[in-house]
Amino acid sequence: ERLLDTFHKNVTDKLVETAKTHYGDEMSKSTQQALVRKINFTADSTVKKHYGDYRIQDNLLEVERKKQIDAARVSGKTEEIPAIQKTFDDKKKEIETSFIESVQAEVKTVVEEAGKTIVGTVEKDKQEQARNELMDNVRDHLRGFSRTIPAFIMGYGDDNTTLENFDTIIPDEVFREVTSISLDEFRRLRDGFEYTDDKGMTKRYNGFFDPIVFNDSIREFLRLKRKLANYFEDDQKEDIFDYIPPQKTNQIFTPKKIVKQMVDNLEAENPGCFDDPNHTFADLYMKSGLYITEIVKRLFRSEKMKALFPDETARLNHIFEKQVYGFAPTEIIYRIALAFILGFSEEIKIERNHLVLLDTLPYAQNGTLSSKLAELFGE
Repeated sequence: ERLLDTFHKNVTDKLVETAKTHYGDEMSKSTQQALVRKINFTADSTVKKHYGDYRIQDNLLEVERKKQIDAARVSGKTEEIPAIQKTFDDKKKEIETSFIESVQAEVKTVVEEAGKTIVGTVEKDKQEQARNELMDNVRDHLRGFSRTIPAFIMGYGDDNTTLENFDTIIPDEVFREVTSISLDEFRRLRDGFEYTDDKGMTKRYNGFFDPIVFNDSIREFLRLKRKLANYFEDDQKEDIFDYIPPQKTNQIFTPKKIVKQMVDNLEAENPGCFDDPNHTFADLYMKSGLYITEIVKRLFRSEKMKALFPDETARLNHIFEKQVYGFAPTEIIYRIALAFILGFSEEIKIERNHLVLLDTLPYAQNGTLSSKLAELFGE
């Protein structure tokens, strides 16, 4: 046990400490611990094996010593006993010396092998860490990209959209803005590509997406889009934006509950505001269109508006043409909001609307928003 403890302190600990000094942060604590365990296990196994051999030989010598001494006593030759003792003491010293020499030789081998083990382990650990960082980066990009797919389907997709033509329905600049990759890069992920590995061998990456899963997901999203399209139905507990994850861009959708509170507050501060066909309402920075749809619903359900416009289609066309205005800062948001706000019915067609693609922020910052709106709508 003392021998093992000495080895641990003077060999293993110093080897690992030297490696830490050389590799620094490249050598993780878990790698250090694993190396200590591995080196000590190898050393302990070696030392214990040789010690076991030594103990066996020592026990055999003691058995033989006792046997010869007992024989000398039985035969009355007790004067031979000192010579027998010396002979076996010398043999004992020989096996002790042999044990020490074998352990010393093994220690040298263990140290050399341990050095190789440390270098190999740390270098492998570095490569694994680099590979993991690369894979984490790829996974992060792919996760980010997968979050954008529902938004693209909402804004640009239809029943004919598939993985094969997904890249043809979206402008490259919009795709790049939302995903941070180009359509050409998407095609490489979809169709696969050839590359040269670190050994100079040409290999092929066969593509990331499963066409069946991708296309089934599109169909399921479009089914939900149709199912949840009619925002006039009060029994609907969810909307399509529950199925469109927030994006890394500024495309963060305000929850329906908050939108309703906003409109409730608006009405509380302006009683009867939804009863006047001449009142106008604007969302100057649309994200989903939920705020506009809530305004449209209040106007549509106003008893006074019903009296003025008994026909539902005429009432809705008046609301969209004369009373609600919406501005979307980017094309993808504009397409999503337009699809949601005007997609409530396949029968009722809205002839004119004031939902436009315009980033109002710069105009608000420099004080020219009113003149810009007058320019757009001539009012």
